[in-house]
Amino acid sequence: MHGADVQRQCAAHVQPRVTGSDRAGLAGLLQEGPPVVPRPSASLLVIDGRRRPWRVLMMQRPGGAEFAPDAYVFPGGSVQREDERWSDPYRAAAIRETFEEVGILFARGHGGRLASDRESRAVGEALGRGLEFFAALAEMGLRPAFDRLTLLTRWITPEPMRRRFDTRFYLARRPGRQQVLPAAGEVVDCVWLSVSEALDEGGPTLVHATRRILEAIEGASDATALIARLRHLSEPAPIRPVLRPRPDGPGYDVLDDAQPVFS
Repeated sequence: MHGADVQRQCAAHVQPRVTGSDRAGLAGLLQEGPPVVPRPSASLLVIDGRRRPWRVLMMQRPGGAEFAPDAYVFPGGSVQREDERWSDPYRAAAIRETFEEVGILFARGHGGRLASDRESRAVGEALGRGLEFFAALAEMGLRPAFDRLTLLTRWITPEPMRRRFDTRFYLARRPGRQQVLPAAGEVVDCVWLSVSEALDEGGPTLVHATRRILEAIEGASDATALIARLRHLSEPAPIRPVLRPRPDGPGYDVLDDAQPVFS
């Protein structure tokens, strides 16, 4: 997957059905008893380009991660206390986590202009001095650009899992030509991939939700039209995958009713 056709920036279907499986590893992440309350979280699909093959930024998780080691995912994480100070804590979390993990800054300065690459680096330096992310933005005269993020879908981790998340996934066009700066220790690799490259059988390792989200937007030939269509849709109902023990051996099948945005 690291061929010349992939620009490097740093060192399942329509109807409800079985759409993924896990033959090893998942069982160790399950629990018995009442389901854990899912933690609010957010993730961001950063898009580069307009016409197909437009690309999405994906980052590789460390091999020692408890869940989905070595898998390629979108930047994101749990909603934190500093995110809850904003009117939209989910978008706040998506913007903060994206910057902390891959260094792309969705923020606006005076007059509504988008933050520059220089300002992005300055915010990173402020974090290095110990400032919280939003305090660093304020120091630079910046505010999070919530308007750049468009809600795509919402997924809730299956009930038997020990760690559960209620995650809102957003889409946003890459702001200017900001460069990717992966977080040491948190991100092994970053790549810009077209959806077809990401879904290719010989492509990156993907968890179930990541694959299904990519499949949902695979039919979009124009990224701008995709975002415009999403903005005119009502807020999506949460996708709640369920696990079913495999009848033919160890592991689980994953079932969901996710629908494509473009068919």
